[in-house]
Amino acid sequence: MTGRTVDIKGKHLIIMDTTLRDGEQTSGVSFSEGEKLSVAKVLLKSVGVDRIEIASARVSEGEFRGTKRVMKWAAENGFLEKVEVLGFVDDKISLQWIADAGGKVINLLCKGSLKHVTKQLRKSPEQHVADIEKVLTNAAEMGIKVNIYLEDWSNGMRNSKEYVHFMISELKDKNIERIMLPDTLGILDPDETYDFCKEMITSFPEVNFDFHAHNDYDLAIANVFHAIKAGINCVHTTVNGLGERAGNAPLSSVIATIKDHLKMKTNVNESELNKVSRLVETFSGIRIPTNKPLIGEFVFTQCSGIHADGDSKNNLYFNELLPERFGRIRQYALGKTSGKANIKKNLQNLGIELDAESLKKVTQRIIELGDKKESVSNDELPYIVADVLQNDFVEQKIKVLNYSVNYTMGLRPVANVALEIDGKQYEEFSDGDGQYDAFVKSLRKIYKRLGKNFPKLIDYVVTIPPGGKTDALVEAVITWKNTNEFKTKGLDPDQNTAAMKATIRMLNIIENDFNPGIFDKLMGAIS
Repeated sequence: MTGRTVDIKGKHLIIMDTTLRDGEQTSGVSFSEGEKLSVAKVLLKSVGVDRIEIASARVSEGEFRGTKRVMKWAAENGFLEKVEVLGFVDDKISLQWIADAGGKVINLLCKGSLKHVTKQLRKSPEQHVADIEKVLTNAAEMGIKVNIYLEDWSNGMRNSKEYVHFMISELKDKNIERIMLPDTLGILDPDETYDFCKEMITSFPEVNFDFHAHNDYDLAIANVFHAIKAGINCVHTTVNGLGERAGNAPLSSVIATIKDHLKMKTNVNESELNKVSRLVETFSGIRIPTNKPLIGEFVFTQCSGIHADGDSKNNLYFNELLPERFGRIRQYALGKTSGKANIKKNLQNLGIELDAESLKKVTQRIIELGDKKESVSNDELPYIVADVLQNDFVEQKIKVLNYSVNYTMGLRPVANVALEIDGKQYEEFSDGDGQYDAFVKSLRKIYKRLGKNFPKLIDYVVTIPPGGKTDALVEAVITWKNTNEFKTKGLDPDQNTAAMKATIRMLNIIENDFNPGIFDKLMGAIS
């Protein structure tokens, strides 16, 4: 890097989130009208980002209806000027689309490289500026604020700097709020990002610049970091890093990085980041990798017994990324690397205390399960304790006597299920949209007869080992919600059977967990 880093400690950084526009350009992602509104509300009210970009003008009728709903809510709640729409250099067409939807801000997509102007638009730079000026004039007349996207700016800086300087020189004194510098194809490295952003800020100190990173080389966060060090005061993000190709800079990672490493301030409420990440995961259908920083399922989970032991001795393995900051909790994995410290931490959370010999036995059993590639959840721990210590206080109150699941091509699947609950037999059958659905509907009928609540299925993940072995064990992990949220798993070569095993395990967990004396009995038996 050349030049000197700007003094940014304690300064305020603006966050513009484009999940609902650029994030929706992720392959296979399309948010419904209601989903757009829900995400917009959470981003602006709960998370507290400064601006959001929610749509591209002229895309579809559905996009228009969704934009209109968001704009109506934003106007009623004082957020209208924080909601932006991507528009095009098309005289008045995009502007009218935005105005009809109730919008007040256009992010005008202009060309940031000479190649894009001459090859795609087949125009000269002067002609492109003239076309932009028409849009600016129309926007002023319609009361719409304008930001400029210099599309392909990073390639422009590499190959046609004179053009980039020409464009900004021509536009900087116009009716423009901000000029946005996108690394459209994700080509930059951190040194280039710093140098190019520094050059813009030094050459045009009166202009407000944004930086928009893409993650093609997995450098989006590093590039954002260096753009800010160069003096950029607004960066673009998406929730979970959604976006075209490899995506954009993830909102959660940007916030943590600028707070902990750059010591800057934002309006973002860190404790709401996990909430919006899960919401977008659900709506987008794009699962968050389990090891994704800050928001992945396992990033606040210690697997090593050494780490758990260190945490109990003055938090030796903690860093500034405390899970509570992000609405998370620290967990200790149960598996072959756990060790006694991990097991002890989990038992303490359940209110169970074991003597040294009993703890050793339980630890050994969990290690054995880990060697067989079986994962162990915190919810299953009491049953392992009961099994290892050979007592029957954790009862299997619900037993499957038999079940039959049938599928015939052209007909709806049908399941017949017989259960034994507290010594009494119950039987029901149902059809369903699939074999597992028919099985669960049969269970629900039994529970309805008994006046029992059946938990809501929140998530259902089936993991099939690669390698093409049709007899390999399939793991089904199902997330349920009753009074609280918990997971159960089932293992079987047949994925439907694995899911059914996970479901029966869930029923036994809730039957026992709702018995207030269960842990008292267990502890009394092993004390």
